Amino acid sequence: MPQSLNNFDDHAFEYRKQGMEALLDVFDDTCESSLAIDKKGKIIWISDQYVTRLNKLKIEKPLGKMIEEVVPNSLLRQVAETEKPILLDIMRLGKEWTLTTRVPLFDEDGKCFGAMGFILMNNTETLKPLITKIERLQNELSTTQRKLASTRQSKYTFSNFVGKSKSVRELKLHAHKAALIESPVLLLGETGTGKELLAHAIHGASMRGNGPFVSLNVAAIPENLLETEFFGSVAGAYTGADKKGREGKLVLAAGGTLFLDEIGDMPLQVQSKLLRVLQEKEFEPVGSNKVIKTDLRIVAATSRDLPKMVHDGDFRADLYYRLNVVPLNVPPLRKRLEDIPILCSTILEKIALPLGMDPFDMSDDALSICAAYNWPGNVRELHNVLERVTTMATTHEITAKDVTAALPIEGISSNIATPIAGSFVRPLDDIIQEAERKAIEDALLLTGNNKAKASTLLKISRGRLYDKMKSLGIAH
Repeated sequence: MPQSLNNFDDHAFEYRKQGMEALLDVFDDTCESSLAIDKKGKIIWISDQYVTRLNKLKIEKPLGKMIEEVVPNSLLRQVAETEKPILLDIMRLGKEWTLTTRVPLFDEDGKCFGAMGFILMNNTETLKPLITKIERLQNELSTTQRKLASTRQSKYTFSNFVGKSKSVRELKLHAHKAALIESPVLLLGETGTGKELLAHAIHGASMRGNGPFVSLNVAAIPENLLETEFFGSVAGAYTGADKKGREGKLVLAAGGTLFLDEIGDMPLQVQSKLLRVLQEKEFEPVGSNKVIKTDLRIVAATSRDLPKMVHDGDFRADLYYRLNVVPLNVPPLRKRLEDIPILCSTILEKIALPLGMDPFDMSDDALSICAAYNWPGNVRELHNVLERVTTMATTHEITAKDVTAALPIEGISSNIATPIAGSFVRPLDDIIQEAERKAIEDALLLTGNNKAKASTLLKISRGRLYDKMKSLGIAH
């Protein structure tokens, strides 16, 4: 006879103790082993076979203990709480795999008072094909999870944000300080200035650096799907929803950083829910009343004018103040033209590396063209132009002609000509000649009008220097 119900003072069993003991005897004879728990998860009955099995695992006197103390991976408590059976399952007990079934227990009034689990089989040879398949799937899942985790680590550090200008040095200094605190960071700047790169660097240098870095481009997600992408959803939350539910970015970023790019495009309805995440550290998936606690850091970025949007009622003022704790202004490329040579050098090395070739060089004239252009697309546009140039260049040195050919015609006519911070319309040839004239005059001034030394500084032949001076009207 298994350990008797007399050993446990549970009123739910008393009214039919004799009938239950007879039923349990039947289970005891037909199953490998079995046990029962009450609604609170406490073991109220266990078969002799189960006791023997547990004794081999150095687990003694299981009766009266909580089920998880005896069987750590048991799902019996779940069955008791949901009142739904798990009719067939594979469970590891110690080093053995077992075939199990779990059912809820109801009294004569239909009230659930516990659950019962049965080990139907523990014949390793019989279960071997199924166990082998499960272990293979678990290994594949672990491998996939490791790969996924690696893709969610920060890809860039502060060293990847290239530049030596004063504005870049100050930006990186403030970003380093921002990485050391937990407050939200708001990155402000035009498209292509490197806001996402900077977000990666801040995450990597923070205390959350070993956690996930999850990115969500608000502008790239249709408005009707954004809430689900952000908060996740339960099964059947709406027509067309994932049948198994969906984890949102807030769950994926737990313990790490959530980067919200182009947050200025976030609809007002979602803004109010994001505010709750920032204030209360909790949210509800779409279609669920269950509140989920979250532990993450928000880094947001936008190319839009948020203060104006707040004034126009397109962005919540309270959310703006919550996000604007540590604002970092990322300067456009036209405001740090002195970084163009080192940016070009870095980009050309990056382009050449996968091709296994030496990086292209850039002539001074080519750099002058780059410095004269306004770069509305900023560093991203510079990278695209140089990539285009390298496919068209006829020599290993990129010339002004190569760069001019790679720049979009509409960009030359509109972007250079558009008044920006006091600039005005000027022909491209005039800009090139002025840059060359200034370079030659500076070289002559530094060398005391020594043509040989000046040509060395300018890295051109003495004959070419004389030709340039003549064509530009510079006195010999």
